[in-house]
Amino acid sequence: MSGYDVCIVGGGLVGLSTAEALQSSHDGISIAILEKEQKVALHQSGRNSGVVHSGLYYKPGSLKAKLCAEGREATYAMAEELGVPARRSGKLVVAVDRKEIPRLDELERRGRENGLEGMDRLGPDGIRSIEPNAAGVEALYIPQAGVVDFAAIARVRAKRLTAQGASVLTSQPVVAINHESTGVIIRTPDREIRARCLVNCAGLQADLVAHLAGANPKVRIVPFRGEYYTLTEEAIGLVRSLIYPVPDPRFPFLGVHFTRRVDGGVDVGPNAVLAIGREHYKDTKPEWKELIALLGYPGFRKLAARHAVSGIRELVNSMWRRNYARSARRLVPALRANQLSEGGVGIRAQAVDRAGRLVDDFVIETVGSTVHVLNAPSPGATASPAIGRYIAMRVEPILRGGGTR
Repeated sequence: MSGYDVCIVGGGLVGLSTAEALQSSHDGISIAILEKEQKVALHQSGRNSGVVHSGLYYKPGSLKAKLCAEGREATYAMAEELGVPARRSGKLVVAVDRKEIPRLDELERRGRENGLEGMDRLGPDGIRSIEPNAAGVEALYIPQAGVVDFAAIARVRAKRLTAQGASVLTSQPVVAINHESTGVIIRTPDREIRARCLVNCAGLQADLVAHLAGANPKVRIVPFRGEYYTLTEEAIGLVRSLIYPVPDPRFPFLGVHFTRRVDGGVDVGPNAVLAIGREHYKDTKPEWKELIALLGYPGFRKLAARHAVSGIRELVNSMWRRNYARSARRLVPALRANQLSEGGVGIRAQAVDRAGRLVDDFVIETVGSTVHVLNAPSPGATASPAIGRYIAMRVEPILRGGGTR
């Protein structure tokens, strides 16, 4: 049995950020990171369009708004330090008709309360000056937004953590967690680890790991599958940076948008449909047992009833490229369906409470010698450096108290 001060479950951006924050604040601290896959960042941290979020959308004063703003600047600085491609390209949030103007006003108000400077309100000519192929009646330009290669950041950081003494242990799914007077014992199929503190950064599996640790989270992870298209070579020039719609508060997600990635390609999407399993990607089979278990959760049934119409629309769009293109043409009218190629698939770990509400803010709970990240969806990648520091502060009293439960 190996002994550590802290064991982190999950080798994504949040888990790696937590390890770095702990190393920075505690000389000589021993840390193990357990990742169930063969490599780090194979789920949410590595299956996204790479957007560095500005913090525009989030409720002022919320944990999400605060940590996104801190994490955004830390992400750009880290990319420069590590030599990872990044670009502060800015983005347009476009109102395509007058009915969306009040919602655009509210976004601008939130942005200013969240400390975003240099935002610009644009008319049709201003929109075309930034994105010549975009169309709308008004738009909000946010200069802080951009793109980065998050998967590359995770890989480089994992190597750096190892060089600085942390144990990054891959192919180590956690199968049991037991408590003792000095902390916890974490079991994988081929090893046991004793730690003074356990930090659960397991993303799509976070609620399950929390249950293994004896916690009783009030939320459940519901996996939403996001499917991307990419623009063909002939159509890449239609988009220069980031073009987003004005979100509709009646629906739970942002809607289809355009992202020019750091490699020059352009993603269109994602949509949001229920995944049949927490890891139901293109190359994996549906997990029908997971879906049946999810149907037994009262919160999911209430959520499904509330958003049945939008859910069916998203499903239809995911099945027919022409429908997907029609949604995207609201922002870029020149786009044609044959200019869309199938892109990647990601799965969002979204916490849902028993009342059927999508939990909006980050949720991080301490239970005895364990800290659990139970909700850190978008902008979780952007905010991850700040989330890591926040978790490190939660770990501090556990380490001072000797890890007793």
